Amino acid sequence: MRAAIVHYWLLNMRGGEKVVEALCRMLPDADVFTLFYDPARVSETIRARRVTASFLNPLRRHYRSLLPLMPMALESFDLRGYDLIVSSESGPAKGVLAPSSARHVCYCHTPMRYLWDLYPAYRNEFTASAWKRALMAPAANYLRLWDFSTAARVDEFVANSANVARRIWKTYRREARVIYPPVAVESFYWKEPEDYYLIVSELVAYKRIDRAVDAFAKNGRRLRIVGQGPEYGSLRRAERGNIEFCGRVTDGELRELYARSRALLLPGEEDFGMTPVEALASGKPVIALGRGGALESVPVSDPVGGVVYASPEDLAGAIEAFERIEPDISPQRLREWAGRFSEKNFVEQMKGVLFPASDGS
Repeated sequence: MRAAIVHYWLLNMRGGEKVVEALCRMLPDADVFTLFYDPARVSETIRARRVTASFLNPLRRHYRSLLPLMPMALESFDLRGYDLIVSSESGPAKGVLAPSSARHVCYCHTPMRYLWDLYPAYRNEFTASAWKRALMAPAANYLRLWDFSTAARVDEFVANSANVARRIWKTYRREARVIYPPVAVESFYWKEPEDYYLIVSELVAYKRIDRAVDAFAKNGRRLRIVGQGPEYGSLRRAERGNIEFCGRVTDGELRELYARSRALLLPGEEDFGMTPVEALASGKPVIALGRGGALESVPVSDPVGGVVYASPEDLAGAIEAFERIEPDISPQRLREWAGRFSEKNFVEQMKGVLFPASDGS
């Protein structure tokens, strides 16, 4: 059986790319197709595959501005001869034209946020330029029609959380099986906490890192922020001496930052949230906005799993509430909770979807 993995873009190693890694290990002979590809920014596991990038790849530095051209680029991929197509979707990926004889499974991290759930925020809040806002409405209308129509090209949807399964039904009127994404939980470890809180995130508007920066600028506690993105410059302008921007770090450096932190902060709504699982696998609690995927990835029923707060304005109070329960936290219990999100569990469940005739064997 010839298999192809289609991922929206391979320009860094975040949650979606870690799912691609796991799929590559499951399908060792699969070819990879992507809109944009920078081999220096991805893992050896992905580089070892035959990767085909779209004709837009020479413009990858401007990939965020090329959304209207992405449908044409996806449909240009030649997937003749493949028996199984697995698309990894949160940017456009499922819109490829698969052969009628092939089975197409879409692992959906979320329907495109900037077209659906978060469109009003991008249109009215996150986009400062007046001319960009003017162009956004007609482009988004066309892209929504295309995105909805391409859901019919998928034989089976898999969602990375119950939260995203609800979005898939709301957006495409398609049922989705829930399989949590893989986290290398066994590779994380605990150390005595130092006096800092941690954020690990792409620095984009919907992650609401600005709220955490504002809160820590006022409370004076130490905060370290790992990640880069379009909001990096504006966030750095609000930097204080107690707030450190670490930029991109290696996997080893990231594990050490998790291990020595007091807690991970999650100030925005997540689709699922692999970073809180990584923190929990390090024996560290999570302080999270109580919306979306955090309600599945964080042990909200266990008061020593961290603190979940109701609205963005409650972050300062949530930090104080966490510090009251901090002495009662059991790193071992947190690590045991994180074990349910292991790659082993992901592979076992995905086998049942990708190879249904063999009952996952």
